[in-house]
Amino acid sequence: MSELPADGYRLPNISPKAFEHPADRAATAALRSIPMLDTVVRRLIEFGYERAIRQSSLSASLKVGPDQLPELYRRWVRVCTVLDLPDQPDLYVGLSPLPNAAAVGAKRPLVIVSSAAVQTLDDDELEMVLAHEAGHVLSDHVMYQTTLAILLTLGTRSLPIFAGLPLLGIRYALLEWFRAAELSCDRCATLVTRDPLLTSRTLMALSAGLPSSRLNLDAFLRQAQEYREGGDGFDKIRRLMTELDLTHSPPVKRAHEVYTWVQSGEYDRIVGGEYIKRGEEPPVREEAAAATEHYAERFRDLMADAATQVQSTGEKLADWLRKD
Repeated sequence: MSELPADGYRLPNISPKAFEHPADRAATAALRSIPMLDTVVRRLIEFGYERAIRQSSLSASLKVGPDQLPELYRRWVRVCTVLDLPDQPDLYVGLSPLPNAAAVGAKRPLVIVSSAAVQTLDDDELEMVLAHEAGHVLSDHVMYQTTLAILLTLGTRSLPIFAGLPLLGIRYALLEWFRAAELSCDRCATLVTRDPLLTSRTLMALSAGLPSSRLNLDAFLRQAQEYREGGDGFDKIRRLMTELDLTHSPPVKRAHEVYTWVQSGEYDRIVGGEYIKRGEEPPVREEAAAATEHYAERFRDLMADAATQVQSTGEKLADWLRKD
C-alpha cells in the first residue's frame, strides 16, 4: 500500500463504538461497575504520577514534526484525519530495543513509537501502528491505560496513599480490559489502512521483532488459526491462565480476531459508511447487560470444553482398566 490521501478514506465523526470489540465493551462495562474505581484513577493521576510518566517520556524521546521524520509525521496526520480526531496528539519516537508503541496521558494524550518499531517496520506497517494508537485516543482508553502503567511501574505496594484498597484486583481488572481494548484498536487500524492483511503482517513482524519481508504471512495466519481453534478444553484454560498477566493478547490471537471480524461483514459495512457516530452511542445500561452475558458465555464455553475433556479422559481410563 502506497501512501494514500486521507479524504477518500475519511470516516467523519466515527464513534469508537463502531469498531469496539465485544470483549472491550464487556471489560469496560465491568470496570465501570467496580465501586470507587474512577475515584482511584483520578487520585492516581492527581497525585502526579501521570505527570512523572509524561515528563519521563518527553525527556527521552524525539518529537516528530514536519521537519523531524517528516514521512512519519505525514502518516500520522493522515491517520488522525481519517479518524476525524478532534485534536491531533503529539507524536514522539523513543529509544527502545522492543518494537512497540503506546498512547499515554489521560488529560493530554501523546503517542510514543519505539525506535525499534521505526527500524523494523516498513512505512505501511508503521501507519498501522499509528492508527492503532490513534484508536486508543479516540476510544478514550488513555485514562485507564495511564492508571495501569502507574500500577505496573510502581507496583501495588508502593502506593501507601491507597493502603487498604484492593489495588492488586484493580490491576488484574485493568489488564483484562487492556487486552480487550487492543482488539478494538486492531480493528480501528484496519479501517484506516483498508488492508486487513497489513494488520496481520504488522502483528507478525512485531511478534518476531523482524522485518516482515523475511517472514511468511500465510504460515503466521495458519498459526493464528491453530492457536484459537486447536487444542482441547484444558489447553484453552491454560491459554486463558497464561494471558491473565499479559498487557497484550498474543499477536496470533489478535490476527485471528481481525480475520473473524472482517469475515463477519462488519468491516465492509463501516467502510461503506454504515457506522455509529459520536453522540449516537447505546445507553450505558445496555453495555452492562452485554458485559454480564459476554463473561457468562465465555466461561460457560470454557467449562463445557473442560467437562468434555474430563469425560473423555474418564472414558479412556475406564477402557484401559477393562483391558487389564
